This record gives sequence, structure tokens and C-alpha cells, in this order.
Amino acid sequence: MELSGKVAIVTGAGRGLGRAYAKALARNGARVVVNDVDESVTELAEQIGGVAVIAPVGPASTADQLVAAAVEEFGRLDVLVTNAGILRDRVLWKMSDDEFDAVIDVHLRGTFTCARAAAIRMREQGTGGSLVLVSSPAGQRGNFGQTNYAAAKAGIAAMARTWALELARSDIAVNAIVPVAATEMTRTIPAFAPVIEESERTGAPLPAWVRRDEGLGTVEDVASLIVYLASDAAKGVTGQAIGIGGDRLALWSHPAEKQVQFADGGWTADGIAASFAEFEPETYGIPAPVAP
Repeated sequence: MELSGKVAIVTGAGRGLGRAYAKALARNGARVVVNDVDESVTELAEQIGGVAVIAPVGPASTADQLVAAAVEEFGRLDVLVTNAGILRDRVLWKMSDDEFDAVIDVHLRGTFTCARAAAIRMREQGTGGSLVLVSSPAGQRGNFGQTNYAAAKAGIAAMARTWALELARSDIAVNAIVPVAATEMTRTIPAFAPVIEESERTGAPLPAWVRRDEGLGTVEDVASLIVYLASDAAKGVTGQAIGIGGDRLALWSHPAEKQVQFADGGWTADGIAASFAEFEPETYGIPAPVAP
């Protein structure tokens, strides 16, 4: 898919998914500014003909630095991919303030500051653009031990819907993606760890049940969605949460009223108790993978 003439920023591009996103964009013709907190992006920038910005995502100063690098080196900005993130997993009663704040700062505040800086530049250019915000299944369904991460990722999906409204007149598309891939994070899941390790040891593809039923594949599988959303082919696609992984592509539903009942004059607690028994509760949490 042709991306020649487009300029992109990818945060958290030093490894894993972010690195795959940057390579895929460059391979399809885009010029790319790559970001991470260490020197891992320097070699990547040289490899893809891009520019590296080594700085932590979160502060507005980093967001401004990223946009400035794109404009100074390549003259414009068309695409932003907010991939940077960290984990500080711990159950609620053991999570510290610092662990909560650190994850929120990188994921949620970092997405906000980078998107704000990018939107300002794109609106000044007047030629539209694409903001690709990275969410997670944990943000859609919750996940044990991930209060901070799930809250941030749910907030990112909400920001995508809000910004899609706000930036529509500027022809700037905003979408959240919900990626699943074999990374350092998924290696910690007991059901996935053995099959990922075996695939890496032998070079064989992940089993079909993992790629199809669980939607788990390689980071390169996910990168195709980034290329699509960065392209003119995705023009008009905005405000969506799109899942991808392995052989699976999915459109996530937005929160909506599932069942509704009415009581003339309002509800009493007893009335709510009686009516709620007729509701079908929603499931929650990411289902554990099950091998065939």
C-alpha cells in the first residue's frame, strides 16, 4: 500500500510492536520519526532512513520535540502512532501510587500530549491526517492485576471516539487499535508461553488455533493495520476500535445500553432489585486461552 510522501511518528518504536510498525510504514514509502527512551531507536532510524528522538513519552516537551523533528527533517506530519507504554502489574490492594501514576503517565498522558501536538500541526497544514492510538483487550474487558494499564487503555479508546468528533472537520481520522501479538508481555501468559517459545526455537509458525481462535500472531501481522490506517484507503474510517492479531481482524463494539426497563415515577431500591434479576449480566475479563 503506497505511503510515499507521508511522514509518520511512532512512539515506543525501539522493540516489539512499535519497531514492526515503524519498519512497515517505511517499507511502504513513509518517512518515519522513531521514538523510545534508549538508544534502541538510533540503529532503527539508520536502517529505515528515519530520525530518532530519544525521550520519555508523557511530558508535553517530548510531544513537541517529536512533531518538530518530523517537520524539520521531512517538512510535514501526516500520521501519529502512539505505541509507547510500560507495565507495572499488581493487584489493587498492593499497587502503589507510583506504579499507578507511571503507567497512566506514559500510556494515557503520553497519548494525550502526543496527539494534541500532532493535531495542532495537522490542522495548521490543512491536509488532514491520521492518529492511530494503541489500546488493548485489557482496556476493553479488564484484566487481573492491571488496574493502571486497563484504565489507561480504556481511556485511550474513549479519547479516540472523542477526538474523532473534534477533528472530523479537519479531515483527521482518529482510531484505536487493539493488537495482540507474541511479545515479551504475552510470553508471561502460561497458556501462550510454551507455544511462543516452541515457534521461536523451531522457526515454525504459531499453531492455527493460536492464530485464529486466540488471534495471536507475530508483530508483523499487526503492522498491516497500521499501514492501512496511515493510507488514503482508510479515508473516512474514524472513531473505531479495531482489533488485529494472527489471522483475526475484528471491529470492537462501543459501549451501549444492552437492556432497558422503565418505572413510571422513577425507581425504588426494591424495584431495581426485582428488575435487575431479569437482566443478563455482561461478562468481564480476558478469557483464558484454551488449547484444543
